[in-house]
Amino acid sequence: MKYVFGVDIGGTTVKMGLLSDEGKCLEKWEIDTDKSNGGEKILPDVAASIEAKLKEKNISKDDVIGVGAGVPGPVDSKGVVHKAVNLGWGTFDAAETLSKLTGLKAMVGNDANVAALGEMWLGGGIGYSDIVMVTLGTGVGGGIIIDGKIVNGSSGAGGEIGHMHIKDDEEKACGCGGHGCLEQYASATGISRTASEKFDSWGGETVLTKDDLSAKAVFDGVKAGDKLCMEIASEFGNVLGKGLAMIAAVVNPEAFVIGGGVSKAGEILLDYIAPSFDKYAFSGSKNAKMVLATLGNDAGMYGAAKLVL
Repeated sequence: MKYVFGVDIGGTTVKMGLLSDEGKCLEKWEIDTDKSNGGEKILPDVAASIEAKLKEKNISKDDVIGVGAGVPGPVDSKGVVHKAVNLGWGTFDAAETLSKLTGLKAMVGNDANVAALGEMWLGGGIGYSDIVMVTLGTGVGGGIIIDGKIVNGSSGAGGEIGHMHIKDDEEKACGCGGHGCLEQYASATGISRTASEKFDSWGGETVLTKDDLSAKAVFDGVKAGDKLCMEIASEFGNVLGKGLAMIAAVVNPEAFVIGGGVSKAGEILLDYIAPSFDKYAFSGSKNAKMVLATLGNDAGMYGAAKLVL
């Protein structure tokens, strides 16, 4: 059997997996992300953990195809990171560094792009080779896969769909410094913000309370038939559907794979996105399917392994 390591580097923890070359996860574990001194210990810690696992399992490096890693920041097609602010990293060749530290072939990609690759391989995107993964969490992330390959862009910023400009009259700034980004309305944070704005002026009854205006509370309310929640969900769906229609006009995917914490609401989420997408999408790209991601927090680990394979 041949082996591969998948590594998903986050701001708090590093998720790691030992997989077979067919994608079977043999073991997964986590280590802390040590961001001290500009994150200089992160990759050495990853390498040390891989070394320990090889020793524990009595696996020769000759039987390891390589190690893949996902990083929260722009990464170009050569594995060069162009600043990963959440890790304290500047611009450097992460793939070459990881290869030298481990003595193995190494490949590095943006975490959202890598997660998309994982979903295409073993998750909600199985059977498709042209997908856009949309991650609805604290922000909105994206990963674009065309003909089975990640679209990185010239400096690794391909797929940053959360920062598409979607509204002109927005006064509040997005985390990126821009105004009117998709992320400001379609993320869990954005849904909560919309709920807060509407709750204050709502005159009717609602299951929502001032203490809980979370995205989960909103979609739980939708399932209960709450009118305020349904109004909030409609606004969310209208904005996201319009954004996906714009993306479809450019890359014409077979499917959109919707993941992240908000996607735990289930199929009802897609019911609110689809009408807006159908309304705004170009006729030649209307046939894109919408499916839910299935790998959860493991998508990055699987995708990182697939990078190498």
